[in-house]
Amino acid sequence: MAGNRGVVYLGPGKVEVQSIDYPKLVNPKGKTIEHGVILKVAASNICGSDQHMVRGRTTAPKGLVLGHEITGEVVEKGKDVEFLSVGDLVSVPFNVACGRCRSCREQLTGVCLNVNPARAGGAYGYVDMGGWVGGQAEYVLVPYADFNLLKFPDKAQAMAKMRDLTMLSDILPTGFHGAVSAGVGVGSTVYIAGAGPVGLAAAASARILGAAVVLIGDVNKERLQHAKSVGFEPIDLSKSDKLEELIEAVLGVPEVDAAVDAVGFEAHGHGAQAGMEAPATVLNALMTITRAGGRLGIPGLYVTEDPGSKDKAAQHGNLSLRLGLGWAKSHSLYTGQTPVLRYNRQLMQAILHDRLPISKIVNATVTPLAEAPRGYQEFDKGAAKKFVLDPHGMLKA
Repeated sequence: MAGNRGVVYLGPGKVEVQSIDYPKLVNPKGKTIEHGVILKVAASNICGSDQHMVRGRTTAPKGLVLGHEITGEVVEKGKDVEFLSVGDLVSVPFNVACGRCRSCREQLTGVCLNVNPARAGGAYGYVDMGGWVGGQAEYVLVPYADFNLLKFPDKAQAMAKMRDLTMLSDILPTGFHGAVSAGVGVGSTVYIAGAGPVGLAAAASARILGAAVVLIGDVNKERLQHAKSVGFEPIDLSKSDKLEELIEAVLGVPEVDAAVDAVGFEAHGHGAQAGMEAPATVLNALMTITRAGGRLGIPGLYVTEDPGSKDKAAQHGNLSLRLGLGWAKSHSLYTGQTPVLRYNRQLMQAILHDRLPISKIVNATVTPLAEAPRGYQEFDKGAAKKFVLDPHGMLKA
């Protein structure tokens, strides 16, 4: 049997590549499953959501194998897998979903009712999400394979575009979900909070949906410079604590049609408050600058428990939200995990037909699995990159 290595969380600020068990067709409860496959991981990306855990901002246990952004090749399959074959190259939605429950039947795969005994929704390598082993590894188990996996139609073509296609597992559908939830359409003016990879994916999604102007806000100068280089309007939040003034300087009016929160619960203040944690800052600012009757897409992560927060209320997921403002403006707020299966096939087509150069937009940077700890360190410092781990050297060509 082949060996296996994976990226393991060892406590706040520390990850390490270690030898881990080779996957078996067994679920987290130890029950044999025949609906799963074992993948040889072709690419697995470091996500901002992983960073929340590594910073100690969740209740993630030590020893957790990280990684929910996975693309791989089928090397073994259970006897109940009908429509996939050994050798197929596939994209793995970060949602673990059964395909059978009410949520899955309604395309709400982010809140599957059967894959996590603790709450609705499961994911690979993530705290409180069902115990499924993460895919920042050489090999990984994927259950309910016929339902979950997206097979690429041409393996050679897919390998040639792997730096783009690897984004289908999470950040591209997540950004797209944020833009769709915000009501972005032809001629929209759109503001994206956060110029990290998900924010850039949301901006790219807004553009392909027909937005007239896409503004993207951050305090990180390197990320803002990169956002400008790929065609978006950067908003430097360090310049003012009044976002509406920064918006008006660009658009001539202090509001936008649609807004997306790609930051989440580790938000920081604007202007003079830049660098200071303020968990509700982004949401309150978006309600300020979104037009009456507009919508807010909120793919940024918010947690039920944040033990690392300095705000006692935020430690339990409570925010000082200006809900009265949103109510008065008849805003719609759309939250929650992205149901990746709702979008990934159409986004795959956009990539394969050269409509969405997402690897360039998020600055995909390939690194060996062994160098994952360095990738985590650079990403945590705000590098304008999306780190793509290459466990088997399959992306070198």
